[in-house]
Amino acid sequence: MTDQSASSTLVEPAAEPAEILKIAEQRLLVDRERITIDEALQIQALPDDQLAHLADLAHRVRLDYCGESVGMASIISGKTGGCPEDCNFCSQSSTFGSDVAPTGFIPPEQLLAAAEATAATNATEFCIVYAVRGPDERLMDHVLECTKLVYDNVPGLDVACSLGLLTRDQAYALADAGVHRYNHNLEAPQSFFDRVCTTHTWEDRRKTCELVVETGMQLCSGGIIGLGETREQRVEFAFQLADLDPCEVPMNFLNPRPGTPMADNELVSPTEAIRTIALFRLAMPGVTLRYAGGREVTLGDLQAMGLKSGINAMITGNYLTTLGQTVDTDLAMLEDLKMPVTAASRVL
Repeated sequence: MTDQSASSTLVEPAAEPAEILKIAEQRLLVDRERITIDEALQIQALPDDQLAHLADLAHRVRLDYCGESVGMASIISGKTGGCPEDCNFCSQSSTFGSDVAPTGFIPPEQLLAAAEATAATNATEFCIVYAVRGPDERLMDHVLECTKLVYDNVPGLDVACSLGLLTRDQAYALADAGVHRYNHNLEAPQSFFDRVCTTHTWEDRRKTCELVVETGMQLCSGGIIGLGETREQRVEFAFQLADLDPCEVPMNFLNPRPGTPMADNELVSPTEAIRTIALFRLAMPGVTLRYAGGREVTLGDLQAMGLKSGINAMITGNYLTTLGQTVDTDLAMLEDLKMPVTAASRVL
């Protein structure tokens, strides 16, 4: 499979590129309103020679709504592999012949050591991720124990979790334990989801996101760019995420994993990645837009440009089953850009 964005049928701009961007600037920075889907489609169809202007507008929107700081976070796998779901991008699925061996739950003392190491980097959040469809009673007990352990021993570090699909009782139990943020990605636009997964639905994922908001936990929900979706579907996806009113949107770019059905997908081009980052910022001006998996292989030396195109947070260090850029390299990049490291804020 290939990145379909270049060959998809695009909406032709209804005005000159400068006018399209001027309308978006007026709406976002003067009127303080959201752009419409039609306006977003016109922005998405801008020619490549307008990319720098689009990125500049997205950066100014990010500064105006969110400030100049960049939030840093790291993640740890509380359980790797052996997941019964068949998400076609994921090497942790037991359905495919990937080389990710399943593990048991991470020992609490090992998790605590990872949380302490995370705090030492000045990261503000520690996210525990489990490769499961959803938590059973044993996993819930383990997560609640680990959450208390971190809060008792690592002051100033917020705990976030990603445990898959939740029931209402589970969602409230996590909120009562102090989990401040829950990650549950929509992963893909609704119109494309049946090509991503068959063991659960897009509506199942949305329901869990709605439960998170109901409990008062912050919602972190994003997805993966480059699964085979079109540019128009990326616009659809951005607005579906915006409708959830998430606090944070992680932007992953597909890093094709051997043994999965999407192993032969081509990487999204760096210019398409920048275009999509800017689009997501304009569609969700006040959200924490976080660099996540795949940025290193997709953007390479243009990662800094992404931080000047709407990104205002990042996962640093390694990901769940792939290597990421080192913490020191990320901090050096931010220092070169004169961007302070702190908790990213949301201005409504």
